[in-house]
Amino acid sequence: MFHQSLRSLSRATALAVLLFLASSLPGCGGPQSPGTAAPPDSPPEPVHVTLIQLNDIYEITPVSGGRWGGPARVATVRRELLKSNPNTYTILAGDLFSPSALGTARVGGERLAGRQMVAVLNQMGLDYATFGNHEFDLNEEQFLDRLDESEFEWFSTNVTDDEGMPFPGVDKHLVLAVSDESGRQVRIGMIGLCFDGIDPDYVEFLDPVETAREEIEFLAGRVDAIVAITHLPVEQDVYLAQSVPEIDLILGGHEHENMRLFRGQDLTPILKADANVRTLYVHDLFFDPVTGGLEIESRLLPITDAIPDDPATAAVAEEWVEVGFAGFRESGFDPWEVVAEVPTPLDGLEASVRNHPTPLTYLIANGMLADIDGAEGALLNSGSIRIDDVVSPGPISQYDVIRILPFGGPVLEVEMRGDLLLRVLDQGERNQGGGGYLQLANIQKGESGEWLVGGDPVERDRPYLLAVSDYLVSGNEQGFEFLHAETPGLRVVSEGRDVRMTLIEELKRTFGSG
Repeated sequence: MFHQSLRSLSRATALAVLLFLASSLPGCGGPQSPGTAAPPDSPPEPVHVTLIQLNDIYEITPVSGGRWGGPARVATVRRELLKSNPNTYTILAGDLFSPSALGTARVGGERLAGRQMVAVLNQMGLDYATFGNHEFDLNEEQFLDRLDESEFEWFSTNVTDDEGMPFPGVDKHLVLAVSDESGRQVRIGMIGLCFDGIDPDYVEFLDPVETAREEIEFLAGRVDAIVAITHLPVEQDVYLAQSVPEIDLILGGHEHENMRLFRGQDLTPILKADANVRTLYVHDLFFDPVTGGLEIESRLLPITDAIPDDPATAAVAEEWVEVGFAGFRESGFDPWEVVAEVPTPLDGLEASVRNHPTPLTYLIANGMLADIDGAEGALLNSGSIRIDDVVSPGPISQYDVIRILPFGGPVLEVEMRGDLLLRVLDQGERNQGGGGYLQLANIQKGESGEWLVGGDPVERDRPYLLAVSDYLVSGNEQGFEFLHAETPGLRVVSEGRDVRMTLIEELKRTFGSG
């Protein structure tokens, strides 16, 4: 597997980006001789199609202090690539509606719930999208409203409503009929696949491999190539490539980190870009009109502050930021308020917080612990931390806190019997790498591998007073389906403050007010 860390990309990428864009413009690919006709027996030029791939986008403005990402920059790249090749299409491999910090703002009594994302990507020029699991964080009414607001086209092969019917306006597959200047045409079949990471009552997920086989059988003879747009864990993408060799290219999402690998009997390419459009994948497909052969060239393009904003897209993003911030102010937050000056980076990358503690997770858990009088320990599911970024040294605002913990929710005061606590802690360890991995305060493992609370081994029959994230005891966290209000050995005593408020207080205690 090829993996390129963003942290290895330096400011020198600015030059690479500019060279990339320059080479995409007509007339910039090298010396030509205008007026020199091609020999009559020259083979015809291949039909050229460009696919711009993005996935897992939750922010409508740049991230990492403005250095990376931003749909307005993507709009600029898209515009330049269209100049070079009119047969250019921009495609999202899932996760758009949620979870977004701005999307949690209440406006007119309702959360934005992805309205701002759809509006900005409409302006950006997104052409096609398939579902990611987080589309289904929304309730049915919100979900259907976002589909209706979309000016781009949705498609999904294995996701239906609860009656087995496609959602309104959602196709099971797409066929791109692309012609070059001479009128030669190729047809690209696209299927969309999503996994059931979130499974509300109004949605039905069908087996992705079986539905892919069925849809490709239907498309056989009707298209020249098959591209699967997926939102699957990479292991499922690999299985798809191995099981359905008819697929020519898999463009995926979900992991939030760029990947490039080749699997299956035909070494099918599987590619994923970085979340929040820190990078895009640009795929150039060349179809030989004589042999029917297909050549694919894929390039990972960093989206940095070297790329200028598209003014119209930036303006729409700014309008929605103002709308969302007004909603936060009505809910008691002051998004622009500087909470503290942090002297060192705070690592909130998913690859970090879902595998081990970081200074940021200690701050969150310690804030929860301090909020519940007499609490002996604190437990937080790491999936609550959604920023997937490193907060740079310097001022940290309330909006940064909202980005870190967009779901919010009260800190719960719970009484948990020791034997249940041990089961929970062991399961949290088994969940390493996922959102059910636990971040802890005043709880750790001893040298012999035993669990300690306040430095003492956990007693199986003793009740412990704990500060716990509300989602952890909802029965909905993966691996913790057994943990809910009716679980024997668990009693919810009271609700504390919103976890974002407890983090704000902990930042002030630790670093002083901003």
